[in-house]
Amino acid sequence: MTDDNTPTSPDDEPLTELSFTVSGRVSRPVAEVYEAVADPDQLSHYFTTGGAHGRLESGTTVSWDFHDFPGRFPVTVVEATPPRRIEIRWGADKPEDGLTETTVVFEFSPIDEGRRTLVTITESAWRATSPGARNAFGNCEGWTGMLAALKVWVEHGINLREGFYA
Repeated sequence: MTDDNTPTSPDDEPLTELSFTVSGRVSRPVAEVYEAVADPDQLSHYFTTGGAHGRLESGTTVSWDFHDFPGRFPVTVVEATPPRRIEIRWGADKPEDGLTETTVVFEFSPIDEGRRTLVTITESAWRATSPGARNAFGNCEGWTGMLAALKVWVEHGINLREGFYA
């Protein structure tokens, strides 16, 4: 910024929205990893500790329940393009500054000649405020845990979250 608060480059623009990206590698083909996220039965075994209700398909609204955050969360599936991408919108945990929902994009990329999958999760739309940052950091922690649980579930059939929250 210059002395009169004029931005000197795009990196100096005022921050108006927070987003984050987490990623991890799973030692299974992309279609198998995609299915572990899209299929409510599998998702219920390693992530939605209270259950997932409905398959992640374009244009649907499903619900996710968590023992650590009781109550069903409605999840709107904006796009599901097997086996590469899922985009959802869901409610902000504690709506702050008028924010009612965020966007989450799951991307599944084959690596190592298709033997492994790079899973990338990006969540965006958090307000650049203290409450927005707290909520974004909390969800970043949650999605990182989801990636670890996904990996262990798909590769070894173990529910990493079992007994972790309740």
